[in-house]
Amino acid sequence: MKLIGMLDSPYVRRVAVSLQLLGVPFEHRSVSVFRGFDQFRQINPVVKAPTLVCDDGTVLMDSTLILEYAHALARPRSLAPVGVDDLRHELRLQGLALAACEKAVQIVYERGVRPPEKMHAPWVERVTGQLLAAWDELEREIGRRPLPATSATVSQAGVSTAVVWAFTQALLPEVVPAPRFPLLAAFSALAETLPEFRAAPHGDGVYVAGH
Repeated sequence: MKLIGMLDSPYVRRVAVSLQLLGVPFEHRSVSVFRGFDQFRQINPVVKAPTLVCDDGTVLMDSTLILEYAHALARPRSLAPVGVDDLRHELRLQGLALAACEKAVQIVYERGVRPPEKMHAPWVERVTGQLLAAWDELEREIGRRPLPATSATVSQAGVSTAVVWAFTQALLPEVVPAPRFPLLAAFSALAETLPEFRAAPHGDGVYVAGH
């Protein structure tokens, strides 16, 4: 299988880290949806990252749907708990992490893609409030129930939280100040030491199996 997209995208990176944790082998091609638009379009006409090219040539997209397929390949291995109560908690954390991801990406796009004279300050303020609310909720949640951070125990909620935190701190540290979220900062720092995270670091590099 081939994972298409750059590791500076939290959506691509959450898939790259999760595939490793699930034991699903893959090849990574770092193609930008901006600089490599035409190249990406040849692989997936929709030009959406991440894109997964399956062994039979089927093209999948959207990180959550790709991970659903990956879990099917990896059974009985899973990054989700079995019990209903634990699963409900897991899905709440995943939802918060993905909400933070969505709002962070919106702010990054506002700054990097939209012309300054077209930016709408009230919209940016609203999205910023949503972003901080998601991190506030996550900080409270892991204060009540810490996330495990070993390769054998980390869940998809943990992967998503750490990946989105790294993205936010790399691009929006002044918007999401780390001292305000000490538990998230500590958890994410620990997660980033895991081999699966180190093999697919945030940035423009390429994941290489065994690294």
